[in-house]
Amino acid sequence: MDTADVIVIGGGTGGYSTALRAAALGLDVVLVERDKVGGTCLHRGCIPSKAMLHAAELVDGIAEARERWGVKATLDAVDWSALVATRDDIVARNHRGVEAHLAHAGVRVVRGSARLTGARSVRVDGVDSVDGVNGGAEGVCDFAARRGIVLATGSRPRTLPALTPDGRRVVTSDDALFAPALPASVVVLGGGAIGVEYASFHRSMGAQVTLVEAADRIVPLEDADVSRHLTRGLKKRGVDVLTGARLIDAELPADGVRARVRTARGETRVIEAERLLVAVGRVPVTDGLDLAAAGLSTDERGFVVPADWSRLETAVPGVHVVGDLLPPPSLGLAHASFAEGLLVAETLAGVPSAPVDYAAVPRVTYSSPQTASVGLSEAEARARGHDVDVNTMPLTAVAKGMVHGQGGMVKVVAEAGGGQVLGVHLVGPHVSEMIAESQLIVGWDAQPDDVARHVHAHPTLSEAVGEAFLTLAGRGLHQQ
Repeated sequence: MDTADVIVIGGGTGGYSTALRAAALGLDVVLVERDKVGGTCLHRGCIPSKAMLHAAELVDGIAEARERWGVKATLDAVDWSALVATRDDIVARNHRGVEAHLAHAGVRVVRGSARLTGARSVRVDGVDSVDGVNGGAEGVCDFAARRGIVLATGSRPRTLPALTPDGRRVVTSDDALFAPALPASVVVLGGGAIGVEYASFHRSMGAQVTLVEAADRIVPLEDADVSRHLTRGLKKRGVDVLTGARLIDAELPADGVRARVRTARGETRVIEAERLLVAVGRVPVTDGLDLAAAGLSTDERGFVVPADWSRLETAVPGVHVVGDLLPPPSLGLAHASFAEGLLVAETLAGVPSAPVDYAAVPRVTYSSPQTASVGLSEAEARARGHDVDVNTMPLTAVAKGMVHGQGGMVKVVAEAGGGQVLGVHLVGPHVSEMIAESQLIVGWDAQPDDVARHVHAHPTLSEAVGEAFLTLAGRGLHQQ
């Protein structure tokens, strides 16, 4: 049996960030991954999907150039194979980068399927390569952890019992990435961030898109004004957005899908499309991990719940959990996983580390228009007993917003009377790049007057953020 200070199971964002930070702190680290380091985010999620959404943005730009700016540009066709090749090259280069970082840090990467054999021991089956590990029987390695084990096995798309994905007519977000061609029409089931992004992408690529969400608004975890502005933007682009709607059933003729949907008015609507994309959330992956061998179990939703959130440590001392295995308030976001990995690595190394402040973690939807938020929504703030001041500023209130011509808004929620900023919510072009300022504002408990002292560059979209805070501080030039 080989020994290490830390054994990390799962090489996604949470796992490899834990491994890299622990190694940097002088710990001997073994990282077990049964597929490719980088996990869902790098290979089936964040990176490939955002590469595709960038391509979609370029397609939209051609239409804007022609229709708004008099640039007589035309789009002949989208070469799907070329798009995929560029996307895959970006993924491959990032993958090589992660592998190089791990090697340089001295992390021993074991490729195989891990299962717990105790609170401090792991067996890896199907080992096909081992970096600096003393193996036992062929294809099997046993490890003992001196300081602890970190569970970082991630999640997979949730499916519906009566609607089995076939990779062609009924697909998950994973399948959609690797489809052989673009569909001419698609029904997207689920109006969360993933569903909205795929609806936006397919619409940019010319597909007829119907977005079906059971809640009364899309991105239902965001502020209600975010949902309203995003819905307006998607509808303006031609996406058919159905909220308060539920899938009754779906038939699968040879050439596509025939979905029956119950609308918010109680009517039954039949929607025919080439593809039905199921985007109804994700579920934790723990199968084969044998949690019981370490004295662990999951909750009814499949999450591994920490006993101590300040250390992300389970009820079994020395066993920690990061990433998509965590229940709320963890957000199931790659950047939250990075923060969790740093916290756990520092905890295992005996280095003081602050707990993850989930309220200060930004949330972004990379659709067109984009959304970006941090902190509490207006409804959440009021529900928690805060007396709040709210200011909403259209992006078109500033010159750069008019240049972009896509609408959007900045919404600030703060304690009444000039108190602490509780939340900032953005909708519009490039707001994913604008949220960092607001993350600092919320994370550092700033007040509107603190922000109003700082001058924003002109002309920029971020001026709208500055103007929103100037108004709350009683100094606004463009009062709304």
